[in-house]
Amino acid sequence: MAAPLLLIAAGGTGGHMFPAQALAETMLARGWRVKLSTDARGARYAGGFPNAVAVEQVASATFARGGALAKAVTPFRIAGGVASAAAQMLKDRPTVVAGFGGYPSIPALAAATLLRLPRLIHEQNAIPGKVNQLFATRVDAFACGIWPTRLPEGVEGLQIGNPVRAAVLERAGAPYIPPGPYPVSIVAIGGSQGARIISDVVPAALASLPPEVRDRLRVAHQARGEDGARVAAAYEAAGILAEVEPFFTDIPRRLSEAQLVISRSGASSVADISVIGRPSILIPFAAAAGDHQTANARGLVDAGAAALVPESRATPEEIAGLVAAVLDNPQGAMQMAIAAMRQGIPDAAERLADLVETVAARAAAKKN
Repeated sequence: MAAPLLLIAAGGTGGHMFPAQALAETMLARGWRVKLSTDARGARYAGGFPNAVAVEQVASATFARGGALAKAVTPFRIAGGVASAAAQMLKDRPTVVAGFGGYPSIPALAAATLLRLPRLIHEQNAIPGKVNQLFATRVDAFACGIWPTRLPEGVEGLQIGNPVRAAVLERAGAPYIPPGPYPVSIVAIGGSQGARIISDVVPAALASLPPEVRDRLRVAHQARGEDGARVAAAYEAAGILAEVEPFFTDIPRRLSEAQLVISRSGASSVADISVIGRPSILIPFAAAAGDHQTANARGLVDAGAAALVPESRATPEEIAGLVAAVLDNPQGAMQMAIAAMRQGIPDAAERLADLVETVAARAAAKKN
């Protein structure tokens, strides 16, 4: 008898793919088979998934991008993707379909709805995205990564937390070394695709610190490809030792070794910072739907683990003051690290895996 199959439907950013990857790792460990349904763009972000996870590409699209012609063909691309996903499901019927949001998840969730397969959604953010809102009343369970979540009317959410990858769990609660008269590590990240404002303000902020502080800094800065050269040049001009890359594959290690993190407040970034337990300065993406990144940051900020800086106030002077406040106060930095760790839910992947198995068991019971 074949092992039960979980089909994961997820979009093409780290915010969707990292928790999906964490669930895949957990379900494989429980003896399930796992497949990932995404589009060509999403497949480019699937490199971290275990090799045992088969990637099924289906066509999808969004009305939010492209010109009039692209928008006109969007329904047809989605319909084609739904048909393709349904055909694949009929060949190898999933036990459960789990959606993580993003428009690439539409075909699999729609096909699972048409075929009446057991299905659930995991929403990473405090305010659900459009796709998850669309399917919220059409699934058997709605899991929430950040609590409370602003749920559509009539939908009951389950507080699960945001699953983190095995590489993050390995560093969970790693001992924090507060800043002192020795090399100090700062990690500046803007999500899986970088963030221009972090590249605009962080190098200038760190360059304005006193020379004796700058000399100790070791910076890992994730910048978009088009920003990399100027960011690296800014650090070099300031005499700051920095690694500037478009993407770091070893972020969990770097977070665990950092004295301070400067980051967007995407759900996965918040989860990683919390589970490992590090002080942070969070700059929410101002254009995020419903300002959900500000809502994502609220738990860490209210706990005293992070400082929140709206984009409108994110100047080099503001960031420099906050960096100095952390680096000049080792005891306070330690308290921030402890407060962050207390916000973490390191077993979120196990909780979500339990929910997958509960949904499967309920479906099986209905058949009998």
